[in-house]
Amino acid sequence: MNKAEKTRQYIVEKTAPIFNMKGYAGTSLHDMTEATGLTKGSIYGNFENKDEVALAAFEYNYNCISSGVRALQAERESPLQKIMAYTDFYKNISKQTVLKGGCPIVNTGSEADDTHPALREKVKTVVSNWKKNIEKFTKDGIAAGEIKKSVDSAAFSALLITLIEGGILMSKITGNLQFIHEAIKQLEFHIEHYIKK
Repeated sequence: MNKAEKTRQYIVEKTAPIFNMKGYAGTSLHDMTEATGLTKGSIYGNFENKDEVALAAFEYNYNCISSGVRALQAERESPLQKIMAYTDFYKNISKQTVLKGGCPIVNTGSEADDTHPALREKVKTVVSNWKKNIEKFTKDGIAAGEIKKSVDSAAFSALLITLIEGGILMSKITGNLQFIHEAIKQLEFHIEHYIKK
């Protein structure tokens, strides 16, 4: 990376946790300059505006979470085990991770839903890609004889995402990890009794 790319990366890394906790509207220029130790001119010399920083911050926050799941999936060969990487990852998610800011998908999606079209589209794309990945693993699992032929891959992928995101949201609101743990238990039960062959 050249100096400009390193500076952009630094700004994103330092501001991403603030955007995830305070949201787009709640994150001020003062927050960004304080977190980075840079001036307004330095920040906006590397990014066109706050929107551009927010979009990059969302992507960074999402990648911090999703990279953990991808690392688990890379260690596994079977499609069903790749699906189970989601339950294994979120079963072991720490209270610090949840309370530090929660899931960037829920945080950014709920705030940007009616107020920030570009952020909303970015979140929609992430969810759509996540859903497609689960559908692919499910179809591959059916083809490999691991998953029942009767399983609706689209319905299952929607259920998986909803349980995980809902569990994280409720755990963040209450400060109690029971919600995400119970959501994962339900997901594991569903996989064992309705998905797994």
